[in-house]
Amino acid sequence: MVVTPISLNPSSIARALGAIALLLVLASIAGQLMVYLTGHEHVFGLVRLFNVGTELNLPAFFSTFLLLVAALLLAVITILEKKRSASHVSHWTVLSFGFLLMAVDEAVTLHEMLVEPTRKLLGDGDLGAFYFAWVIPGTILVLVLALYFLKFLLHLPAKTRFTFVAAAILYLGGAIGFELIGGRYAELHGTHNLAYNMISTIEESLEMAGVIIFIWALLQYIAGKHKEVRFQFDGVSIGKS
Repeated sequence: MVVTPISLNPSSIARALGAIALLLVLASIAGQLMVYLTGHEHVFGLVRLFNVGTELNLPAFFSTFLLLVAALLLAVITILEKKRSASHVSHWTVLSFGFLLMAVDEAVTLHEMLVEPTRKLLGDGDLGAFYFAWVIPGTILVLVLALYFLKFLLHLPAKTRFTFVAAAILYLGGAIGFELIGGRYAELHGTHNLAYNMISTIEESLEMAGVIIFIWALLQYIAGKHKEVRFQFDGVSIGKS
């Protein structure tokens, strides 16, 4: 059987994913401008189809796909690291399952279930930036995980560590940072306006950017640390030998 090696280029993959994300974001912005500047709310369903702030549409499916790709790459790294009896296998495992759960949450918005119980714990009144109250348990979880992964991060190669941290800052800046900003604005002005939708667009854009950079970093890590990796499809080998 003839095996033809085909190189996977992490930068090319990241650029392709980034281009798709950019197109989805631009389509979402165009749709929101159409709604709030012209009064056309649906445009044959295209506005909702591309709105990054809603669920069960193309941007949501793409975000779920990105998280699943990251989870798969993390699972591959976990297996490879375990075969080498490397340290921190448990951290790679936790990351893999964590991103799988994040993909499920992206698909069905499980974190939204925390909003009402948390609001009740905080009592009635002005919640300000914590209007979307899930950010409180979410922030606590992030801090706990940061402590858990600290030694793991310090163990990584400098380039990988820097890229992981940059990806996390982008993702959390969107998921929590802009959720706080959006929460305050939503409490004062509601969610059915152009300004809130632009805040939501920035939030989702940062999340997608963070995951794409993380995928690029994982591919770079595999290429640098595990050159024996090959993906086989019907006699065609994809990867490095």
